[in-house]
Amino acid sequence: MPYDIRITKQAKKDIDTLTPKLRAKLRDILVHVIAVDPSEGKKLLGDLAGSYSYRLTYKDRIVYSVDERTNTVYIERARTHYGD
Repeated sequence: MPYDIRITKQAKKDIDTLTPKLRAKLRDILVHVIAVDPSEGKKLLGDLAGSYSYRLTYKDRIVYSVDERTNTVYIERARTHYGD
């Protein structure tokens, strides 16, 4: 059963800055990869321990957490992690 996808306010702001092409790519990744198997992403360490990262572009990452109890994925960020 696919996971539900929820987008945080911060991720919504990030998504609003993406180009239409990147938004479409993000949608495809969310529906066909992350909602199907959230463990496809890379487990993060340090301050973001418990979250996952999945590459959107060379610079941009999708950062998300998973609530296994409710089968929900929370998209936390959808932008660069290089400070640009």
